[in-house]
Amino acid sequence: MCGIAGIWHPEQHGDALAQRLHAMSAQLVHRGPDERGIYVGDGIGLAHRRLSIIDPGCGQQPMRTPDGALVVSFNGEIFNYIELRDELSALGWRFVTRSDTEVILAAWHCWGSDCLTRFNGQFALALWDEARRTLLLARDHAGIHPLFVTREGGELLFASEIKALASAMHHTLQPDYQALDEIFTFWSPLPPRTGFAGIEQLAPGECLELSPMGERRWQFFDWHYPEAGHERVAPAQQLADELHAQLQDAVRLRLRADVPVGCYLSGGLDSSAITALVAQQTTALRSFSVNFEDADVDEAPWQQLLHAHLGIHHQAVTVSNEQIADGLPRAVWHAERPLLRTAPVPMLLLSQQVARQGIKVVLTGEGADEVLCGYDLFKEAKVRQFWARQQGSAWRWTLLRRLYPWMDLASVNYLKRFFGEDLSSASHLLFSHFPRWRTAAQCKQFYSEGMRMLAIPDAILSAERWMPSQAEQWHPQHRAQYLESRLLMDSYLLSSQGDRMLMANGVEGRFPFLDPSLVRFANSLAPRSKMPGLNEKALLKRAMQGVLPEAILQRPKQPYRAPGVEQLLRGDYAEQVLSESALKRAGYFDPARVALLQRKALAGKLPAARDQMALTAVVSTQLWHQQFIEGKALTIGAAA
Repeated sequence: MCGIAGIWHPEQHGDALAQRLHAMSAQLVHRGPDERGIYVGDGIGLAHRRLSIIDPGCGQQPMRTPDGALVVSFNGEIFNYIELRDELSALGWRFVTRSDTEVILAAWHCWGSDCLTRFNGQFALALWDEARRTLLLARDHAGIHPLFVTREGGELLFASEIKALASAMHHTLQPDYQALDEIFTFWSPLPPRTGFAGIEQLAPGECLELSPMGERRWQFFDWHYPEAGHERVAPAQQLADELHAQLQDAVRLRLRADVPVGCYLSGGLDSSAITALVAQQTTALRSFSVNFEDADVDEAPWQQLLHAHLGIHHQAVTVSNEQIADGLPRAVWHAERPLLRTAPVPMLLLSQQVARQGIKVVLTGEGADEVLCGYDLFKEAKVRQFWARQQGSAWRWTLLRRLYPWMDLASVNYLKRFFGEDLSSASHLLFSHFPRWRTAAQCKQFYSEGMRMLAIPDAILSAERWMPSQAEQWHPQHRAQYLESRLLMDSYLLSSQGDRMLMANGVEGRFPFLDPSLVRFANSLAPRSKMPGLNEKALLKRAMQGVLPEAILQRPKQPYRAPGVEQLLRGDYAEQVLSESALKRAGYFDPARVALLQRKALAGKLPAARDQMALTAVVSTQLWHQQFIEGKALTIGAAA
């Protein structure tokens, strides 16, 4: 994994271009601390920061073909590069390195843009074709690696992170108020928006091509599903065996590296499955996890169960509430957007410890919940669909208790109201996500008057235009999976909580559950194969029988979440971030309303998730504004 940047400017050349490229590269040193390089051509410049993983002695970037006709700067990995190399050698290409980067150049030469559909990998790349005077930008199928673009004065700038763009832009960063309003609904802006005006992100599986013929954008991969009633159906054990084989192969490919590889182990089903399969294929495996002082969210006993079962070396990082508060400014700096949860901070601290141990690559369990239906949201949507069809059924309350057996009566009464909303909209494309988005939108009650005027009248319904037309024909569960995969996973889990927290410390994450072949396999299946009744990830549980301890296979899902937010009210935050003057200066939130939230929190009355989310949103937005819009250096905790 690395960092890339570049400038396409038909009228700028030489030293002026090189100077701007060096400035962009300097902002990405954390992504690629091992090497740096630039390429300056006629109206084009590419910069690269390298984290050396495959063929460390060679593979320097930007890389050129021997005749100089093609140049590439590439962030990520092509896991099937060995197989592609054999195909390309048979076509006559003579390789001079063992790197997957050279495979990209050869593949483009032989197959053109069709090569992207042959790549089993995770990447953001920029390829310059000198003969055609064409620049291609592309991002992997799942959005694992970021790629941002902006246009000004007849030029296009691109980079792995927005701070690199800012270093070469001719104006300062400005907020995109509609994008911020979307963050306070969907947890992230709707693509292609970012939190900054005029800066876009390429979507997963998207290509952008600039040539003398103009600009062209297209998708080479999208998360499609069969029409309802036309999904694949087969015996459960047959599908489980196929899934097991797919996972084994995905892990095999993602173990390709010339440096040590570790695993993230939470103790849940997904990370346990990956860790167990890695342990079957390698020796001296090291796993890493986050533990918490707060026993309510700590999963240490499950981690201990698995590493004892597998006999692997395990190391945990115990994180306190104070460390989370200290680390939040740095997490926001790397995420480059406001956060609605503090959960990215422990992941930032974990990757820091992994890097200190000399590990550059970790395999993790991300993607399983989206691909194989693991979230409570999928079960909630299924129950709400039943409520809409059977509004007088006595089974409604039984199903509610089945979903939330630990809830007290007062909470159940709240959930009755929660499940009773929007039942008349059960056929709506976004039905599955209405409750979550409305909960997140509670943050908007703290808006200032000016922000209220700029807010979208109904941000939730604006997301409907973003759904593909064929979604009308999909099963409701597949619509929910699409939304989860293309919104929360791409723009939050793999970004703010994934790539950004990993690469802040020069660690690459690899995700076997997001192998494109495995994704296509899972997407083709009937919903009941993935979640029969309310049994989440039933297919994965069956596939891992005999590999994982039964206790882990049967344990209730425990979402990863960080402890409470009380430390965000301490003195340095109160003075620098939540003071009336700081709130008025930024202009997003009403100081009086925020003061009420603070008093409620200080009195110990912030049990509701929506209130904790609101406090985190306010604090992180203020941190984001001060760091990126005002350009201030903060002196809070670890940011000092």
